[in-house]
Amino acid sequence: MDKDDTSAPVLVRLATRLPAQDLERARRFYSEKLGLDPVDERPGGLLYRCGGAEFVLFRSTGSSPGTFTQMALEVEDIEAAVAELKRRGVVFEEVDAPGFRTQGGIAEIEGNYPSKGARGERGAWFRDSEGNLLGVGEPVF
Repeated sequence: MDKDDTSAPVLVRLATRLPAQDLERARRFYSEKLGLDPVDERPGGLLYRCGGAEFVLFRSTGSSPGTFTQMALEVEDIEAAVAELKRRGVVFEEVDAPGFRTQGGIAEIEGNYPSKGARGERGAWFRDSEGNLLGVGEPVF
């Protein structure tokens, strides 16, 4: 490839990073509540793979404000996923905002990205052991 060729993508993979003040507590949460175990680790970091994507929990003295969704997981049946996660002790957020309200922890979301071919989405949110806000979503076709 010619080094002057600017048509080649520079970014090739997306990998989320989530802070954890207590990495062992976070490891237990992700294992016990979400059924996810790290595929690799290094001092201060745990690497997870899920659905073809990667994310890392890293030891940090900082924390997320938890005011926005930091990572979302797509599921095929949100009601079954939410029920199973609740059974495992996950607590879902209740949201009541203009045009956006959860009922039983699940919100109906109008619209979706045209490339996904869905007319909407159903979503639910919870916090991990470190206060990171995570979402679960199901496209509505």
